[in-house]
Amino acid sequence: MADTDQPADTPAKPLKTWRTPEVCLVLMAAAAPFSFSIWMALLNNFAHDQAHFGGTEIGILQSLREIPGFLAFTAVFVLLILREQVFAVLSLSLLGLGVALTGFFPTEYGLYFTTVIMSVGFHYFETIQMSLSLQWLPKEIAPKALGWQMSAKSVASIAAFGLVWLGLELLGLDFIWLYMFGGGVTVALALYIWATFPRYEGHEVQHKKIILRKRYWLYYALTFMGGARRQIFVVFAGFLLVSKFGYSASEVAALYLANHIITSFVAPMLGGFITRFGERNALIVEYIGLIAVFLGYAYAATPEVAAVLYVLDHLFFSFAIAQKSYLQKIADARDIAATSSVSFSINHIAAVAIPFLFGAFLWPISPVYVFIAGAIMAGVSLILSLNVPRTPLPGNEVVVGHRSVPIAAE
Repeated sequence: MADTDQPADTPAKPLKTWRTPEVCLVLMAAAAPFSFSIWMALLNNFAHDQAHFGGTEIGILQSLREIPGFLAFTAVFVLLILREQVFAVLSLSLLGLGVALTGFFPTEYGLYFTTVIMSVGFHYFETIQMSLSLQWLPKEIAPKALGWQMSAKSVASIAAFGLVWLGLELLGLDFIWLYMFGGGVTVALALYIWATFPRYEGHEVQHKKIILRKRYWLYYALTFMGGARRQIFVVFAGFLLVSKFGYSASEVAALYLANHIITSFVAPMLGGFITRFGERNALIVEYIGLIAVFLGYAYAATPEVAAVLYVLDHLFFSFAIAQKSYLQKIADARDIAATSSVSFSINHIAAVAIPFLFGAFLWPISPVYVFIAGAIMAGVSLILSLNVPRTPLPGNEVVVGHRSVPIAAE
């Protein structure tokens, strides 16, 4: 009801509210990693001890986990019938359900099954979260806002890993209870976001079809190499800690906890670094650091050295902010949803193949070859990052290679 004391010709001031797109994005960013972090922290020990996995089986599982990521381009077609915000909430719920069911199926095929359910929700959510962020956030604040989202992910992960450590070390809980609780929290947060926040619109109506632009080629290449690099950490670095250095589930959880405590502080600062020094410099720092980390994995002789490398490796994931803000600066605003979904598929081309191929052929010979291959991939990414211009814009997407003025929407 209007305030009767206010003159009729005076426009009403909008009420300040915390229910903004930025807060919605932060809450969604926190909801997903809570359950996923519990899944990840327990995975290697659950797979090794209860499902009796070896290197081949863990490679197959991780390849299966990445197939939904490869199919992320299908999100464009789902958007023909669902709003992106609704799609994000449904994907969060599916992620939580998959994690909650994991402990009930401690067998090879049971773990494959629950992993695929979890992964479908996870990868669709990550695709839509990226799309909504680049649509809802102004370009001048995007790196910092993305940094706060990454910090929220880390805080949620800290809570998750703390719960794992507490449940295993002090309460002696079985894996099944931890999986159920982690998945249940994500589902509950998804329902809360659905009920609390209004439906927001992006600044531009999005294309509802698959789009590939020649002028985005460098972003596609960086995304492809990023997917390959991620598997070295997600699949093989953690398995190295368990299989070679004998880390327990609680010790792995403690390492994850250290990773996210550091990231929760560093990510917002990194957003400021990118705003000040640019995407090019941030990517160069990332890939030089990764070359050193992967070579360190190859020749690590003590569990302490491996743990330090593991923390540094995770820290470099924060630099993914630079790739996202690079895309936002060069892309047509109407391409964001389609390009986000296509880029996730590109990211997972290597992710589908590498866990199986490296697990079946390189790891049995020697884990050293897996990490040397990772260093080579980081070197390729470093070369690509040198082609990012200091001031990326539509028409100035690369230093050398195909560039053009923005293509008019069809």
